[in-house]
Amino acid sequence: MTEPGAVLFRFGRNADGASFALRAHCGRDARGPSKSLESYSQTAMTGRKRSKHTIDSQLTSPAAEATSKKNLFQNLFARTNRGLLLDIVVFILNIFLIRLLTAQFIDLFNQVSADNPLAKLTLGLTFAAMWILPAAGAVLKRWHFHQRRNALTLDKMESGVGGCLFNPLFYFCLNLVISSAVLASLGDFFFGRRGFDTAAIFVPTIFAILILTIVQTYLIYRYFTPPKKPPKWDLLRTPQSETLGDICLFLNMILFQVFWNMLTFAGLGHPSGVLEFLGRLFFLCFIALLIYFPPRMFYLAEDIHRRRTWLTMLLANSPVIVRVLIGTGSNTAGW
Repeated sequence: MTEPGAVLFRFGRNADGASFALRAHCGRDARGPSKSLESYSQTAMTGRKRSKHTIDSQLTSPAAEATSKKNLFQNLFARTNRGLLLDIVVFILNIFLIRLLTAQFIDLFNQVSADNPLAKLTLGLTFAAMWILPAAGAVLKRWHFHQRRNALTLDKMESGVGGCLFNPLFYFCLNLVISSAVLASLGDFFFGRRGFDTAAIFVPTIFAILILTIVQTYLIYRYFTPPKKPPKWDLLRTPQSETLGDICLFLNMILFQVFWNMLTFAGLGHPSGVLEFLGRLFFLCFIALLIYFPPRMFYLAEDIHRRRTWLTMLLANSPVIVRVLIGTGSNTAGW
């Protein structure tokens, strides 16, 4: 018979096979003998549950990790994250491909200077693509853009963070520059230099380009106005139309990046001091805003309030910015 106050040990094994010992005071306790034994029993049960939960979490963690990676991949390709996807694609292409394309375009400019008709046609069609693609993307994506709840209208963007960046006048001026390049390239190709210089051809062409640029800017900014009724063309209501619109906008951005990378072929040396470094930085920020913002504007309407947006935009342009800021003095296509 055990004396009151003695200590008893009971040995056993828990759920994961580890041994344990229960210590119980026999006899009198501050809470009484029955409550003392009951508390130690509850402690043992809690230990078994924790051990079982640890084993289950260890078994399910690989599956949970795989699910998390799958969700991350799906979120990257979500409709509302196309701006993020565009920034990542541009960053990768700026490292591996865009400079090679830029080198080809520089050679194309040299052929245009040598009065190569095929080179003039190719360059003119490139500028025409930069002029047509954003309007086509805006028309194809407009209905789907406004079906999402977080779609912003033009008034909200102009009064918010975007400010004057979303002003149609800004985009209209850029489109006039592009349309002038189209006119100079294709006009010379189709009419010849002498024919294009005559007033009978040059003046009507100028007015036609001006009117078409106004229509093109209207179609682009109509993208931010909610449609009053579904589009009449069935294709515009299908998911494929938004995919085609994304392709147009991605191609437009790539063409803009080709000309943006021409700065890296300027053969700039290293900055001579802090003043020149800051001067390059200011110039690059202004040019980057002019070149990267217009093609990115359609996606910026959905992610402009996300903190990561401006960081990913900076990341996309960082290969060009770093190369021009530091200076290499090299005109080679590779890094």
